[in-house]
Amino acid sequence: MNQSTWDLLRSSFWPIVQGALVGTIPLALASFSIGLVLAVALALMRLSKVRVVSGIARVYISLVRGTPLLVQLFVIFYGLPSLGVVIDKWPSAVLAFSINVGGYAAEVVRAAILSVPKGQWEAAYMIGMSRRRALTRIILPQAARVSVPPLSNTFISLVKDTSLASLILVTELFRQAQEIAAFSGDFLLVYLEAAFVYWMICLLLSSIQGVLEKRLDRYVAH
Repeated sequence: MNQSTWDLLRSSFWPIVQGALVGTIPLALASFSIGLVLAVALALMRLSKVRVVSGIARVYISLVRGTPLLVQLFVIFYGLPSLGVVIDKWPSAVLAFSINVGGYAAEVVRAAILSVPKGQWEAAYMIGMSRRRALTRIILPQAARVSVPPLSNTFISLVKDTSLASLILVTELFRQAQEIAAFSGDFLLVYLEAAFVYWMICLLLSSIQGVLEKRLDRYVAH
């Protein structure tokens, strides 16, 4: 490498990392947190014996999983203003990603709840627990352990999907890389740098996933 390439590496690496710290990670965390709450609600709706309630959840999940995330993002940011609903770029990104995560994670949560042996419900009822208390104290903690790996994969995918927010001018990791690449003219090096930062984030998240699995293992019935 010549000196100018090293200079570009030194000058561009921190702005890209900063884009991850102040843009990508907060965006992913906010979207995943909201999406996970939505996913639990949808999963419980899917398990409801009331057909209308279950049907609403089915339609929602089908719509989310059957349409591209980019289209969902554009509908919210560019489409809603035609109806008089104008949402700023960062909230638009959070809303789109949350809706998407809710649709995908709902099936993960539902499957995790169904994986808990029925005997756990019966045991909870025998000691006088209501259905809601059994769900929150017995079933969901065990389902959480089962759902950690797929939900972690969903979060890792979300971190990478936040790069789509650059298309509505949200300042995050990839947007920073685009600006640096356009200014320097060295697209290959800058984009490889961005890919490296994404990779490091995903490796860190995978490590956290392993720790979380061990901590939740205490809730698994053996």
